Amino acid sequence: MSTQRRLGRRLTQLYAGLALYGASSALLVRSGLGLEPWNVLHQGIAERTGMSIGVVLTIVGAMVLLAWIPLRQRPGLGTVSNVLVIGMAMDATLALVPDAHGLAVRGALTVGGIVLNGAATGLYIAARFGPGPRDGLMTGLHRLTGVSVRLVRTGIELTVVATGFALGGTVGVGTLLYAVSIGPLAQLFLRVSAIPSASGGSAVVATGQPRGAILRA
Repeated sequence: MSTQRRLGRRLTQLYAGLALYGASSALLVRSGLGLEPWNVLHQGIAERTGMSIGVVLTIVGAMVLLAWIPLRQRPGLGTVSNVLVIGMAMDATLALVPDAHGLAVRGALTVGGIVLNGAATGLYIAARFGPGPRDGLMTGLHRLTGVSVRLVRTGIELTVVATGFALGGTVGVGTLLYAVSIGPLAQLFLRVSAIPSASGGSAVVATGQPRGAILRA
């Protein structure tokens, strides 16, 4: 694959992944059965401020990005695009998809949203344009403190879930299902979305559990 074609594919995967991530998060909102950890916080803040959840997501992402400065993290195109695109895609999808009624429909939205989120994560990460702001915070704290990525991530997510729930964010079976399934799903779609290297072989995007690479909206 030529360099130009590879770059075009990477950019396509980047923005398709970010847009689908926002759409998948909106489906989880409409299901009403529980959100991803960070979106529990975003929804809680939105409930308190009257802003849309997409706008809150963008503002929080920008604030987290500022926290990269003392951690000496370097943003990439994917990092900045994460802040700008996901929130817009989420609000646009929420404007199109009504609230779900009936357990079967809500369950389908939850499962569909989680699977789509895994696909979006694979597309975004495989494009290799830099981590999302929340992932950079996680890896930066890991490097600064020496604490394992697993523990840093767990601590951050427990904090944002607890804070978001206290503010009115939705925690439920969808939150639990997301927590146990997003790792395997992301790993699967990382392999599916891997972009061949310039030499023609398959680029290895990740091996093992992608603990330090999963995008958090």
